[in-house]
Amino acid sequence: MPNSRIPVISLDGPTASGKGTVAHRVAERLGFHYLDSGALYRLTALSALRLRTPLNDEHALARLAEGLNCSFSEEEVFLAGENVTQAIRAEEVGNTASRIATLPTVRQGLVALQLRFRAPPGLVADGRDMGTVVFPHAQLKVFLTASVETRAERRYKQLIGKGFSANMDDLLKDLTERDARDANRSVAPLKPADGAYMLDTSDMTADEAVEQVLGWYASARKNG
Repeated sequence: MPNSRIPVISLDGPTASGKGTVAHRVAERLGFHYLDSGALYRLTALSALRLRTPLNDEHALARLAEGLNCSFSEEEVFLAGENVTQAIRAEEVGNTASRIATLPTVRQGLVALQLRFRAPPGLVADGRDMGTVVFPHAQLKVFLTASVETRAERRYKQLIGKGFSANMDDLLKDLTERDARDANRSVAPLKPADGAYMLDTSDMTADEAVEQVLGWYASARKNG
């Protein structure tokens, strides 16, 4: 099957909008591959922190991004064979990832890697520029959002549940600052892709969001 014929569902949105959970479940339901593009930025950030790479050295960070030795297995993430699923979810790693994601060379270094995830029978990709930059011709594009208060509460529960310390006021501040950085960066700013369906998950369960995306995909296949 030619690469361009392999269906892609892109799910973009801000941190803790639910896109990761929804994308993973949609991929499972359809039997598609799953790409957590945010994990690639977190993996780059984790590598930079471990290697003490200066966060203002754009070219060194880009080389880290291009050379990532990573793999995904169900809900686990591996870096050079090490299970770093928990390590990349630490707040310091997330904040560092958001900072380096504003660097054009880092983003360019990861695009080719992301494109290689497109394989039969299909791909569900979640991130911030899946529908706008990486897969602009995706069969279905969805932009998930939720209020910052809802997202902070979700993030708080997620961190506490995984044994990390968390403070709600700090999370609200961090999410607000991260949203501003993502929306205002010069390269691939966070925004809905052309033709994307808007999905506000503030008052939805994950299952409801999954069913909505599957419904949109069924319609896209029928009409496409």
